[in-house]
Amino acid sequence: MDAPMIETRALRKAYGSTTVLTGVDLAVGRGQVLGLLGPNGAGKTTTVEVLSTLLRPDGGTATVAGHDVVREPDRVREAISLTGQYAAVDELLTGRENLRLMARLAHLPRAAGRARGDALLELFDLVDAADRLVRTYSGGMRRRLDLAVGLLTRPAVLFLDEPTTGLDPRSRSDLWAVIRDVVSGGATVLLTTQYLDEADALADRVAVLDHGRVIAQGTAPELKRQVGAAHVELQLAGGRAERVATDASVADVRRILADVEARRLPVESWRVATPTLDDVFLTLTGRPAEAAPADAALLVGEAS
Repeated sequence: MDAPMIETRALRKAYGSTTVLTGVDLAVGRGQVLGLLGPNGAGKTTTVEVLSTLLRPDGGTATVAGHDVVREPDRVREAISLTGQYAAVDELLTGRENLRLMARLAHLPRAAGRARGDALLELFDLVDAADRLVRTYSGGMRRRLDLAVGLLTRPAVLFLDEPTTGLDPRSRSDLWAVIRDVVSGGATVLLTTQYLDEADALADRVAVLDHGRVIAQGTAPELKRQVGAAHVELQLAGGRAERVATDASVADVRRILADVEARRLPVESWRVATPTLDDVFLTLTGRPAEAAPADAALLVGEAS
């Protein structure tokens, strides 16, 4: 098995008397997306800042693309791109000028930098706006340009720290599509987010961080299974409700509904409810995610 592209062991960080990371263990394989979840103050951004060499850890070890973040920070920086919550692009330049400026700063050959910038404008659907000043861009366009700038050097590892915060649903969806395209090209991504649907949609694995340590990790289905089973929820006449356990397969749901019909139960509506990452978050941390969508169950159908 290949060595992890991102790995931390017993990672610790404190600010004075305030301990932020108390021993974080993570591993992200090549071409994978790890969704790092946690409430505000859990240590998500601090973890990203340590891994991207912006902060020096107080203990433990961390490697990115095979390089130690303390002993080889320059090699780590050559391998990564970091996109934060706010777009770090120059509003007084056009989109194309931003890309060409950053290509020069990255010491890309002139022709190669221009070609790469033009290709990224195409990938991020910014061709029509390429020669407009960035100050005229929407929030979603700025965020896409910021990510495009980070991809100029074809980094092996991307750190995305709550990249869709504040974006409207359409812009979030557009950015998800771009992230999927980047990952399909072999990049490894660590994504911090408070949007649990975002982690569900993008992450191969999910780690939940709370009080500076990882309290659970696995695939989204694995974590969901830890907090409960799927069930058919029947709303009966008179305000009564009934739950019947199910494996959520079509055959099993059909069996349950056939039994309901045979028993002539006065069902007014029904749905199949399955655990969500919001349920996982609430169970593990004791509080809901601040930005999680309100709808926590999949509505399958209603009785006539």
